[in-house]
Amino acid sequence: MLNADYSDPDVIRVGDKYYMVASDFHYIGMQVLESDDMVNWRLVSQVYARFDLPGWDANNHYAGGSWAPSIRWRDGRFYIYFCTPDEGLFMTTAESAEGPWAPLHCVKAVEKWEDPCPLFDDDGKVYLGRSRHGAGPIIVHRMSDDGRELLDDGVTVYTGPVAEGTKWMKRNEYYYLVIPEGGVGEGWQTVLRSKNVYGPYEKRVVLEQGSTAVNGPHQGALVDTPEGEWWFYHFQSTPVLGRVVHLQPARWCDDWPLMGVDIDGNGIGEPVAVWTKPRTGVEATPSLPATSDDFSSRQLGLQWQWCHNPDNAHWSLGGRPGWLTLDALPADNLKNARNMLTQKMMGYAGEVTTMMDCRQFASGTRGGLLCMGKTFRCIAAGPEGLYVECDGRREVVTRKVPSRLWLRVTLDAVSNSHRFSYSTDGRHFIPAGEPFGMQAGYWKGVRVGLFAFGEGGKAQFDFFKYEVER
Repeated sequence: MLNADYSDPDVIRVGDKYYMVASDFHYIGMQVLESDDMVNWRLVSQVYARFDLPGWDANNHYAGGSWAPSIRWRDGRFYIYFCTPDEGLFMTTAESAEGPWAPLHCVKAVEKWEDPCPLFDDDGKVYLGRSRHGAGPIIVHRMSDDGRELLDDGVTVYTGPVAEGTKWMKRNEYYYLVIPEGGVGEGWQTVLRSKNVYGPYEKRVVLEQGSTAVNGPHQGALVDTPEGEWWFYHFQSTPVLGRVVHLQPARWCDDWPLMGVDIDGNGIGEPVAVWTKPRTGVEATPSLPATSDDFSSRQLGLQWQWCHNPDNAHWSLGGRPGWLTLDALPADNLKNARNMLTQKMMGYAGEVTTMMDCRQFASGTRGGLLCMGKTFRCIAAGPEGLYVECDGRREVVTRKVPSRLWLRVTLDAVSNSHRFSYSTDGRHFIPAGEPFGMQAGYWKGVRVGLFAFGEGGKAQFDFFKYEVER
């Protein structure tokens, strides 16, 4: 449904619109998406601009940051909760999904908590469900009425195999904990229910891979439409794109949610490959979240995320209007570069092209187009000339670097074969280096982006054109 790395998705409906958040880990921002029809999504805001915490001004928190979040709506306000593995439990609120979002509030400074979700009960009481790093058990806390403080140390209500991803809901006097079990790539979806928030809880497995090719179908959100349909969002772990989002039909039977279709007849649903689009009363134009940027605005497009905290004194859209300027800050390699601006790889195939002005380079400047996941690859200009690189190993393409370079990466997630190329006129592109494979890493899918690092100078980019094949 959304063929990009919106990992650990949580979705809610507010009125006739739908809102999604996902884990972003060491990429700054946490994007908020909005949809009219549950299928086509647009970016509407980012929740935070930086982590004001030790170590985040250097690139040493890969796989840290915002883990699986939850989003809820109460009394005219959105609430988002998430944990970081090293710093604690955080929350923020906003009256509009477009923001502004309140500064992150640390509910509890603690290590190794994960996957929090609040429950705003009918009687005004507030609870928080969460798990623990390494997955499980599921623990329930009472919270203050404003959802900003924990009132106890929590009660364990369920222990299961890699039980995590806590999502609350209440229906027909039942409390439901909708949780994944079994691990990211091999797991299934479990639902727990009880008429007491602290249990005991009955258990039912409601979605599994079964005979399908969709591995680990779990961790997501059970959402209804104004017309009374029910649907379940979940992710699937893929080796290149990361954790992509699926949408399954759902229904209720004897106060249990049933998801997908029971293809093999064992009483547990399996993911469907094709299904009728949700009846939301809206016929939206097919669209994907934004990818391209001509840098003509005073703000970066919401698709962009910095790797770790940005240094806002060393990048600009206004210094040279219509261009993105990245100062070359000291770093010993691309992985540690501060000015590394990225976005998700989108769809099965695509092509990214940028034009870089090299006239502001200093003797130690390196800048260009990157592709990153478990490994860090780029096509860049630097003291050696134009080169391609993989995790610090450089291959010089040409010693001559013109004042302007067009850089391109052609992407194919199906064959996992990608290739850099370059041009001196923007029309004729020359392959640079051999085709290469990529792999998701640090809990995130493969990304593309722009960068600069070195002992001075700057790289300037005129545009970033990302043409996506669904």
